[in-house]
Amino acid sequence: MQDYIEVEFRSGRMGYYLNPNSLPIGPEDLIVVEVERGEDIAQIVHMAVPREDNDILSNSRVYKILRLAGDADMEKLKNIGFEEEKASKTFNDTLLRYPFEMKLIETVYQFDGNKLTFFFTADGRIDFRVFVRELATIFKTRIELHQTTGRDEAKRLGGFGMCGNQYCCSSFLKRFNQVTIKMAKDQNLAGNLSKISGPCGRLLCCLNFEEDFYVEEGRDYPIIGTCVKYQNKRAMVFRIDVLAGRIFLSADDQNIIELNPEEYKKLQVLSVPDIEPCN
Repeated sequence: MQDYIEVEFRSGRMGYYLNPNSLPIGPEDLIVVEVERGEDIAQIVHMAVPREDNDILSNSRVYKILRLAGDADMEKLKNIGFEEEKASKTFNDTLLRYPFEMKLIETVYQFDGNKLTFFFTADGRIDFRVFVRELATIFKTRIELHQTTGRDEAKRLGGFGMCGNQYCCSSFLKRFNQVTIKMAKDQNLAGNLSKISGPCGRLLCCLNFEEDFYVEEGRDYPIIGTCVKYQNKRAMVFRIDVLAGRIFLSADDQNIIELNPEEYKKLQVLSVPDIEPCN
């Protein structure tokens, strides 16, 4: 059974197609595809998405790949960029006549011009139905307005993170995965949330990349707050460092004790958090 080909449209939307005619296409190629209303251009991001693993397609129609993008298509795509710039200016000029505030992030024309999508941010929900009707009258095509989140805005605008690399979301990350404060705690990074937050104001997506490693390696380490007996004194585990292979104890006299996992295993455990209080 033939696998699906996953593509990404210029709007950021993902789509899935079959290649029944065995067109000579490969990853990162630009292709012209059939969409609900006309045709659009997209880039291939995955050549083999198994049918049984793809729930997105369970109740939707699968459209056709029309052709590999040629020179004429690339020239048309270049001209679309100029049209999008003009549309952005018209959008902002028209917006001045309305009482609400919107920040336009990106303007995207469908390849055949049958749809024009504006991505924006705003504080709270906005009733823009009258605004959309005026835009449709001006551009004489189907208009869609999408209110985006902070992460969507960072992905569309792009930039460089504190690591010096391009944002993950605007380079290779195709979907946002949930990032939780627990992941930061597992990696000993929860002390200063401002240092582990991205320009979008949310926790860094890269915290999700190493979470499995820290969870797996952390199985051999004690829970923070565990009380043990060290040299006939009570001490509490207040920090672990999986990468360095160290366990840090705080004794009643406020001294800090640093052990490796093998040394820690020789200690007597007095209490564990949520089971017995350390007192």
